[in-house]
Amino acid sequence: MSISENLEKLNIKLPEAPSPVGSYVAYKKIDNLLYISGQLPIDSNGKMIKGVIGKELSIEEGQKASMLCVINILSQVKKALNGDLSKVKNCIKITGFVNSSSDFKDQPKIINPASDVLASVFEERGKHTRAAVSTNALPLGAAVEIDAIFEV
Repeated sequence: MSISENLEKLNIKLPEAPSPVGSYVAYKKIDNLLYISGQLPIDSNGKMIKGVIGKELSIEEGQKASMLCVINILSQVKKALNGDLSKVKNCIKITGFVNSSSDFKDQPKIINPASDVLASVFEERGKHTRAAVSTNALPLGAAVEIDAIFEV
């Protein structure tokens, strides 16, 4: 299947790529590598999932946040590649930062949906290395932040 067919099958509509919320660029291409800055769980209406997973938010709410992050990553990739996601040769790595309570131990469960989406959209090319890290706070109170590196 094509990438657009895979997105449709997953019922994912890519929004306009969000603008950076600080003094950085949303993506940077160096040779055949595309670096995507950390993306927050902001939906197409501009609403962000905020809070601490394991305290104010459930695993399911954290997973929804992870999905929004990866959708925003895909939007940035699309923008960086002038709308052509087929230029992606591989997703190399993602790093998921989970705003979680000190006793929460399921960070990988929060980031799994993002990994699953990348593997479903890009198929074999979407399988990647990864880290899922706990943190005590994220920018703007976000529940999750994910960055990514792609080969193009």
